[in-house]
Amino acid sequence: MHGFEDLGFARVDVDRAARTGDPEVVYGAGKTPEQAVELVRTLRAAHPDRPALVTRAPAGMVAALRAAYEDATAEAGCVAVGPLPEPRGTVCVVAAGTSDAAVAAEAAFTARVSGAGVQRVADVGVAGIHRLLAVRDVLDAADCLVVVAGMDGALPSAVGGLTGVPLVAVPTSVGYGAAFGGIAALLTMLNSCAPGVTVVNIDNGFGAGLFAARVARRAAR
Repeated sequence: MHGFEDLGFARVDVDRAARTGDPEVVYGAGKTPEQAVELVRTLRAAHPDRPALVTRAPAGMVAALRAAYEDATAEAGCVAVGPLPEPRGTVCVVAAGTSDAAVAAEAAFTARVSGAGVQRVADVGVAGIHRLLAVRDVLDAADCLVVVAGMDGALPSAVGGLTGVPLVAVPTSVGYGAAFGGIAALLTMLNSCAPGVTVVNIDNGFGAGLFAARVARRAAR
C-alpha cells in the first residue's frame, strides 16, 4: 500500500483524507462516465464514512453516477455519492448577482459535502449596496465567507470592509467584453483595498468551497 490505488487509467490518492482531512475529489471534465463511476467506487471503498465528490460533471456522467449509486446527490454540475457528514461550523456563500449563481452553487455544495453547514445570500451586488447592508448580521455570524462576483468584482472589497470574518473571493466569467472572461474581476479582487481578502481562480467555486469548509470545521472544533 503506497497511499494510492492504481486503476490503470488513474492512480487514485486514497490517503489524502489522512493528510488534509479531505478525501480525493474527482474532476469530471475530460473523463468518461465509466471512469468516474470506477473512481467513485474506489474512493467510497477507501472512505465509507464520507461522501465522494465529482466536480464539473457533464450530463452523461451525472446520469451514469445516479444510475450506479442510489445515494448520489447532484447539484451545480457536481455529484456527491454517500451520506453527507454532520455539519461543523458555518460557511456563508454570498453572490453578487443571479448570473453568478452557478459558481456560488458549486462553492456551496462543495462546502456542504466537505463537512460545513452552509447558508446562501444571493443578489447583493454593489449596484444596490443597501441589499448588502441589510444582511450584515448574517455575514458576521458565519465562520467563513465565500464571496462570488463577476463584472467589476467589487463585492469582496465591500464585504471585507464590513466584517472581519475570513473571506475567500471568487471571480466569475460573467460580464461584457472588457470583463475579459473574468480577468477584470480577478484583478479587482487581487487589488482589493480591504484587508484579509483571499482570492481563488476564475469560476473556481470548488476551491473556494473547500477552503471555506476547512476554516469552518477548524472554527467549530
